[in-house]
Amino acid sequence: MYKKPYRGEFDKEQFMKRFVLFLVVMFATVSLFAQVTLPEHQFAAGQWGFIGTRLYQNDVRASLAKMNLRAPQSGPMIYEFNVRYEDGLQDGHGGFGLHVFMDSAFNAASWGAGKSYLLWLNYDERPVTRGFTPGFTAQVYKSVSNSQMDLVESFDLNWALNYISWNDLLYTVPVKIWINGDTGEVRVYDPTDPALAYYWYFNINQRDLPLRGNWVAVRTNGVKLSFGMGLN
Repeated sequence: MYKKPYRGEFDKEQFMKRFVLFLVVMFATVSLFAQVTLPEHQFAAGQWGFIGTRLYQNDVRASLAKMNLRAPQSGPMIYEFNVRYEDGLQDGHGGFGLHVFMDSAFNAASWGAGKSYLLWLNYDERPVTRGFTPGFTAQVYKSVSNSQMDLVESFDLNWALNYISWNDLLYTVPVKIWINGDTGEVRVYDPTDPALAYYWYFNINQRDLPLRGNWVAVRTNGVKLSFGMGLN
């Protein structure tokens, strides 16, 4: 994975399809968990609910927690949201990620998610899978079906632990990902840069292009997290 500066704006009218993962929502104040209007979606596994406009996954034991959201995707796409740690890393394990360009959605717990790609952040002090790097890693999986995923990339992020404290986990972290479904380039923007001007990038195998899909899935594993619209 490489890091380089953002090179300027793209022609938004012709090339960029902007997708905001969590849209502006309308909610009622009659209960703690608001009544929220979203595009077609499925709380497929885990314990999901809204407090105001913020979405929470509240089951620290759920290993395959998943929310499916219908979102047609093709060509260049931007995924923007923010995430905040709530609980669950005390046992030395937890992760979350985003399934993109899903061809279908399965409304139950599953390992994979149809034909798609999973971008995954993982913290595991004692991985049980041989060859997995202990600690903090970023992983890219190719999902072949609901029951099969193949690891295609893994990046050691343990160097970042020198700059992260438990107090840092109290803050929301912006997530901005740009993916060109036609060329396979993926850019993950540096959340520590206030201007989000720098990004890490890698390329999806050309044999899988072009990427097309109708669903996105937000996933967690063994950790409580909350998510919000926009970068703040």
